[in-house]
Amino acid sequence: MAAYTHGYQESVLRSHRARTAENSAAYLLPRLDSGQSLLEIGSGAGTITADLAARIAPGRVTAVELTETARDLGRAEAQRRGQDNIDFVVGDVHALDFPDDTFDVVHAHQVLQHVADPVLALREMRRVCRPGGVVAARDSDYAAFTWYPADPDLDRWLALYERAARANGGEPDAGRHLLAWAHAAGFTDVLPSSTTWCFATPDARAYWGGMWADRILQSDIATQTLRDGLASRSDLEEISAAWRRWTDHPDGWISLLHGEILAIA
Repeated sequence: MAAYTHGYQESVLRSHRARTAENSAAYLLPRLDSGQSLLEIGSGAGTITADLAARIAPGRVTAVELTETARDLGRAEAQRRGQDNIDFVVGDVHALDFPDDTFDVVHAHQVLQHVADPVLALREMRRVCRPGGVVAARDSDYAAFTWYPADPDLDRWLALYERAARANGGEPDAGRHLLAWAHAAGFTDVLPSSTTWCFATPDARAYWGGMWADRILQSDIATQTLRDGLASRSDLEEISAAWRRWTDHPDGWISLLHGEILAIA
């Protein structure tokens, strides 16, 4: 896997813990049934993982994370909910430690944008999915994010994030590549789609804008950009202030595009 650009600080987890199966994997939900086996690639904060596990119970979810620290975040969320049909393991999506044809469903949310070789990752996801099973992926497309009102400092934020993500070996505009990557991985039956998150009410702006105002100063992206000379501390403070301006603007609006694929193994 390429380096994970965001990190696991509170400012990042505040965003990840707001994700649910309904707001982040709605395209997959009609394909789920009780009793299925599901592999979750990149369980992160564990909120989506726990939601999916509840939907397929008494089936089991196996949740893979790259590090013990990340794995333990999801495990803590499952324990908090009392969701006991999840196995949390450490592994690499480029070389999954499971036999062929193991799972009914393989799911990855906001993962392929961070991996070193997304086509290889999808090949591995296909390998461990049983014939006729479903491989599902959803990823952001940062270049397609759009907001109002215009602010050159938010333009700087986007350019800085994309530069940092690519320096880490990722593809921040992964959403538009998912279909092509799936075809390159050998899938022939692929249903592509897209959905958006929109933040425009006062509460939604406070959540999204406040989160990024903090994240640009207190997360791995801040550490990386300062370390590598991509930005100065004053640059990051100006971007943080721009997010707070946007949050406070009564007409503030942002739409975030996500690409999705349902691929039949």
